[in-house]
Amino acid sequence: MSTSPAPSSTGYSERSIKVLKGLEPVKQRPGMYTRTDNPMHVIQEVIDNAADEALAGFGKKIKVTLHTDGSVSVEDDGRGIPFGLHPEEKAPVVELVFTRLHAGGKFDKGSGGAYSFSGGLHGVGVSVTNALSKRLEVSSHREGKVARIVFSGGDVVEAMTLRSLETGERKQGTTVRAWPDAKYFESPALPANEMVHLLRSKAVLMPGVTVTLIDEKKKDTQSWQYKGGLRDYLEQTLTADAVIPLFEGEGYAGKDSDSFAEGEGAEWAVAFTEDGHPVRESYVNLIPTTAGGTHDSGLRDGLFQAVKSFIELHALLPKGVKLMPEDVFARASYVLSAKVLDPQFQGQIKERLNSRDAVRLVSSYVRPALELWLNQHVDYGKRLAELAIKAAQTRQRAGQKVEKRKGSGVAVLPGKLTDCESRDIADNEVFLVEGDSAGGSAKMGRDKETQAVLPLRGKVLNTWEVERDRLFANTEIHDISVAIGVDPHGPGDQVDLSGLRYGKICILSDADVDGSHIQVLLLTLFFRHFPKLIEAGHLFVARPPLFRVDAPARGKKPAAKMYALDEGELTAILDKLRKDGVSEGKWSIGRFKGLGEMNAEQLWETTLNPDTRRLLPVRLGRFDFGQTTAEMTKLMGKGEAASRRELMELHGDAVDIDI
Repeated sequence: MSTSPAPSSTGYSERSIKVLKGLEPVKQRPGMYTRTDNPMHVIQEVIDNAADEALAGFGKKIKVTLHTDGSVSVEDDGRGIPFGLHPEEKAPVVELVFTRLHAGGKFDKGSGGAYSFSGGLHGVGVSVTNALSKRLEVSSHREGKVARIVFSGGDVVEAMTLRSLETGERKQGTTVRAWPDAKYFESPALPANEMVHLLRSKAVLMPGVTVTLIDEKKKDTQSWQYKGGLRDYLEQTLTADAVIPLFEGEGYAGKDSDSFAEGEGAEWAVAFTEDGHPVRESYVNLIPTTAGGTHDSGLRDGLFQAVKSFIELHALLPKGVKLMPEDVFARASYVLSAKVLDPQFQGQIKERLNSRDAVRLVSSYVRPALELWLNQHVDYGKRLAELAIKAAQTRQRAGQKVEKRKGSGVAVLPGKLTDCESRDIADNEVFLVEGDSAGGSAKMGRDKETQAVLPLRGKVLNTWEVERDRLFANTEIHDISVAIGVDPHGPGDQVDLSGLRYGKICILSDADVDGSHIQVLLLTLFFRHFPKLIEAGHLFVARPPLFRVDAPARGKKPAAKMYALDEGELTAILDKLRKDGVSEGKWSIGRFKGLGEMNAEQLWETTLNPDTRRLLPVRLGRFDFGQTTAEMTKLMGKGEAASRRELMELHGDAVDIDI
């Protein structure tokens, strides 16, 4: 009797599953690891490595050459990549760095590793550069020798050779020359302006380091070295005159810091202008974070709190005017350079910093420094206060106009809605919360300025087959519609969204089966009867954590509360604690049965705070509108029990049930 699997009629069998080895994942799906519009990011990975050496204090020069044959070489005078055999892998280290994903020297931060602060994290960057290059040459100068190795498409084509240093050769450093493979990129050309901006900013952030760009085609050489650092750079970049002198400063944690690791902190230069386009640049460990992140939020918070405190101290706020962070920040231009021991980025291209602690890190240094500066220069402080108050008055006037326009004929807002104070839908958000107990925690924990809470009692009606004119017979649905300020509509209707009261409508339910059911019912309601809100990107699902880990103090790190969304994240947190030297059982794990178990502070920290929460935007997935409608009919239609049964039988084994 044969035990081999029966052939599949669809061609899907055990042989269908591919396991990608080595650098194949990068070649198959380059967009997951880098930007594919042009090779700029793969070259930046090499430049960032050179910058990490300079940041660690081992290099003073970085030279980038654009060759006539389309290749780019990056040369530094750092320590040089080690080329001896790896004790475990029995291969030259320089080969491992360029051919293995997750091989690098930047994992052991803070524990005697080679780098304390670096932009490199994952040991992925230059292996991606190698995988997507037709040819890549590396030479490393160290310990009186020069090692050379050549790759093609990620594979070694010339094995590593060693020779002694010749007279006059530099004693240490690394040179990488790469020929990016055009087939992986929309355009093979490097954007010249972006390259100049990147190298110039590296020079700014590392005073004393010389950064050079040589273009062989144009026979042009540019070199940057900034002694004045961020201030000089911001002054040169500003498009308008500053209202008050630049505010600059820095703050770094010392050995005795309870909250942060030694050396963590930030340096900044801030200018306030009345017109012109604001200049906003932020960096983490010299990596440009073009999409900002939590360190930007920390600067924003620090500036706002300091200006607000100054205005209150001098009683400058006119009656009826309420100051918001955006009023202070709207006319601010800044360059921010943060140093974070173990930064968490959004994705491999590192456009946005996600580290929660960075908000507090930057804010705790910026706020006292600005408060002191404003009180030492009261005239400048009053000028800045005037600018912020003017912005607040303009914003409030705009809000009142809208209110007047829609004041007549508006339904009375539901009594259980706890509204927010702001009327600006760019900032406003409403949370549709499961149950009164969770609603109570949300009301206490929310930001009253911008966050509204609408508690829902029980499960919402399945509205998939409910006629539109019968919808308002259900109190909960009536309240939701009135609260958001938009009437039910169909996909083809012309809808007036001017009455929309909140920019974000967030479904907030427990992380259990009932919570998932309520979530599905609400998503059904919005997809069926408010599709334009989904199309315009107003609907979100909040993702509260399932676990809380209470970690003890470890070394210089204080005791901390960490939250995990699911089992996978819990495992990652425990692995990190073990790596930090915490012995088994020293931590305690709590599981949230529902939102009602969280106190207001926990709910704010994990689910409501814009800087630390996880909010999932609701969009159409792999199906278009018609296919999604067909699937939803199968799932939510009253006469579709047979289809649902078939679906459950087909996919029943794919569900991981938490008993």
